[in-house]
Amino acid sequence: MTGDEHTRKRCRVERDGFLALVLQRDPNYPEQEPLTNRNQKQHIMRPLTGMNTAKTKHSSLDRRISVAPMMDWTDRHCRNFMRLISPGVLLYTEMVTAAAILRGDRRHLLHFFPDEKPLALQLGGSDPGELAEASTLAEQYGYDEINLNIGCPSDRVQSGRFGACLMTDPALVARCVKAMRDAVDLPVTVKTRTGIDDWDDYEFLAGFVSTVAESGCRVFIVHARKAILEGLSPKENRAVPPLRYDYVYRLKDDNPGLEIVLNGGVQSLDDIDDHLQHVDGVMIGRHAYHDPYWLVEVENHYFRQAGDWVRPTREQILEGFLPYVEARLAEGARLKEMARHMLGLYAAQPGARRWRRYLSEHAHLPEAGVDVIRSAMVAS
Repeated sequence: MTGDEHTRKRCRVERDGFLALVLQRDPNYPEQEPLTNRNQKQHIMRPLTGMNTAKTKHSSLDRRISVAPMMDWTDRHCRNFMRLISPGVLLYTEMVTAAAILRGDRRHLLHFFPDEKPLALQLGGSDPGELAEASTLAEQYGYDEINLNIGCPSDRVQSGRFGACLMTDPALVARCVKAMRDAVDLPVTVKTRTGIDDWDDYEFLAGFVSTVAESGCRVFIVHARKAILEGLSPKENRAVPPLRYDYVYRLKDDNPGLEIVLNGGVQSLDDIDDHLQHVDGVMIGRHAYHDPYWLVEVENHYFRQAGDWVRPTREQILEGFLPYVEARLAEGARLKEMARHMLGLYAAQPGARRWRRYLSEHAHLPEAGVDVIRSAMVAS
C-alpha cells in the first residue's frame, strides 16, 4: 500500500456475534494519528449490524434517536463506547469552534474512527466564512452532518458571540448556514433553544426558525428550554428553565416540511414514544451518559426487529471495548481518559458502587492498563 493511495485496509471477520474491524493504517494517511508502532494492527470489536454510510444534504440521516453533543463528555472515546452499545443512534461530537479548526490542530479536533458513524460534527462560530471553511474540512474527514450550535449559554461562548446569544440575530445565523451549505454537500442543521432571557414566547422561536429556514436549513434540533444568559450557569440552564415541549410540538405542526428534533428532559422509552407522536426525532442528553447501558433498550426498541439480534451483556460490551482501549493506550492515551465514560455502565445494578470505586481508584495510575477494567468487572 503506497502513501499516495491514502487508503486504509479494512477486513471484517464475524466472530462470536461481534464484528472484528481490523485497521491497517498508512502512516501517510491524512487523518491518522501517530502510532507507537507504525505497523500495529488495531482490532476493534463492533456489533454485526455494520455502519451507516455518509449521506449528502440531498438525502436524510435517521434522526429518530440521537445522543446530544456534550462538552467534555462526547469525545471519541465516549462515542466508540456508545457505538458498541447502540449501532443505530446518531452520535454527535462535542462542540468545536470553527476558529479552533482553522487555527489549531485540526487533525486532533476532527479525527474520528469509522466505527463511530453515523456521526455529526457540531460547530460553534458566527463568521460565515470561517464556518464555511471549517465545514469543508469536516466534509473531507467524512462526517455525516454538520450542526451549528445556537444553544450553548456559557459566558465563554457568549464572549465569542456564538451559541444561544445568536438567537437575537437570526439573519446572521441564516447567512452562516447558507455559507456552510454552499461549501459542502452534507446536511447542515441547527441546534437551538426555545428562546433566551425575556425573548421566550413562541412567536420569537417561530420567527427565528422561519428566518433561518430561508437559508435552506431543513433540520432544527430544539432544546425545549430557554437559555438564561445572565445569572445561571450552563448546568443550571439545563434544569432551571421550565421545559416547553408544547413550543416544540407546535413548531412541527406549523412547519410540516421541516424536520424537528426535540431535546431536553428525556429519561425513558415512554418519554421518547410520547415525543415521537409530535416530532420527527428525539435527542437524548445526560441520561444516555450516566446510564449508557440504557441505550441497549433504545437499540432494541427502535432499530431492531424481533429475533434479529441478541442483546449484549455489560460484560460483552466491555470485552468488545478492550481492543479499542489497548490500541489507544499504545498510542500514548491514559486509561482514565476512557474509563471515565464507563463509570455508569452498571448504573442501578448490584455492585455498581464497587465498579465505580475500583475504576476511580485505579484508572488514573500511570501504568494502568486493560487489566484494571477486568479487575473492576470482577470487583463488581
